[in-house]
Amino acid sequence: MTVLFADRRAAGVLLAREVLTLGLKDPVVLALPRGGVPVGFEIARALRAPLDILLVRKIGAPGHQEYGIGALVDGFSPQVVIDELAARLTGADEAYIDREIDRQLHEIERRRAAYRTGPPVSLYGRMVIVVDDGIATGGTIRAALKALAKVKPHGIVLAVPLAPSDALLPLRRLCDEVICLATPDPFYSVGVHYGDFTQTEDAEVIALLEQARSWSKTSTGAGDAGGDGQ
Repeated sequence: MTVLFADRRAAGVLLAREVLTLGLKDPVVLALPRGGVPVGFEIARALRAPLDILLVRKIGAPGHQEYGIGALVDGFSPQVVIDELAARLTGADEAYIDREIDRQLHEIERRRAAYRTGPPVSLYGRMVIVVDDGIATGGTIRAALKALAKVKPHGIVLAVPLAPSDALLPLRRLCDEVICLATPDPFYSVGVHYGDFTQTEDAEVIALLEQARSWSKTSTGAGDAGGDGQ
């Protein structure tokens, strides 16, 4: 397999060069933890933009948690995306979904506390850049983009180092711009195209988010929202 990027930070530097050409006004970078944070950090640094995490939690089917019937996306006003057909077929009624949403909200709060991020960054009317270290199937990113559209940002840009071309097709309809540096064919996995794809640790996520606060002043408000190669 061809190594395309030395590591996540190097991929972020290359992505940042492409994002800069868009001339975005009032951007905010949302990175999927943990692997997306080192990539997003370099983009946020180049733009001198706020960096926040984008926490997405799957809502699993009754008795089969691994089978997703929807997703909950973090934010001041968390957004829920439900596949209504899948919910009906698996017997997930409204009461079950409400319980799952509550359970996942608690998990999101726990993770935000662990990463010491504070309140989510305001997204209303801003250019939102969604970042991960790569896309394999696109399921997590798809749920995130659908949810983010509900909070009425000025625009959404998806920026990833690599992805299979067929996974990008449905994602292009959910955002204003897609920046993807490579679409290997055949596509086997995200990690094989990195020289160093060591798992990003919580301590690194915390340190990068803290460093990003040194150049950006974040704000909170209604309309906010907030993985390795999912």
